[in-house]
Amino acid sequence: MIKIILATSNKHKLEEINAINKNAEIVFDVVKGSFNPDETGKNFKENALIKAKEASKIMKTYCLADDSGLCINALSGLPGIYSARYAPTQQEKINKVLTELKGIKNREAHFICSMVLVDVQGNVIHTEEGRIDGTIAEEPKGTNGFGYDPVFFVPEYGKTIAELPDSIKNTISHRANALNPMLEWIKNNL
Repeated sequence: MIKIILATSNKHKLEEINAINKNAEIVFDVVKGSFNPDETGKNFKENALIKAKEASKIMKTYCLADDSGLCINALSGLPGIYSARYAPTQQEKINKVLTELKGIKNREAHFICSMVLVDVQGNVIHTEEGRIDGTIAEEPKGTNGFGYDPVFFVPEYGKTIAELPDSIKNTISHRANALNPMLEWIKNNL
């Protein structure tokens, strides 16, 4: 059995990653104790690396970090790497995005997830990136998921991510699109 620490204190991420992970040989857990690295990277991959290295220093084992966010074309890619810090509360983040897009027809957007796996010494051993394309809905809908899921509309399904059951979300999300090849690599290389 391979145990990997997720470089996060976000329980929603742990739940989502465990729901996507169908490989019983790989077990995920979170960093124990205080974990709040300063995300000073210029892109998702750099922020994921910062988190993975910090977790490795604390836990002294293989650590996997992801950094992800919502990128809106009409807002020049914002909130982007600032998605988690775009406003104080999740509802305020959603309201801010909807206010900024008021009257704008081009509502194309995508979620990006960059994952970085480091070894015991904090050396990068593998990276993956996942993406899902969609648009920003005019108003929030649905109660599943977290973050910007209630306003991220997936045209192929005619629903926001928050309206989709986890069984679908966990096969099409940006996190699933990064995690599945990462899991395959881990299974074949660790």
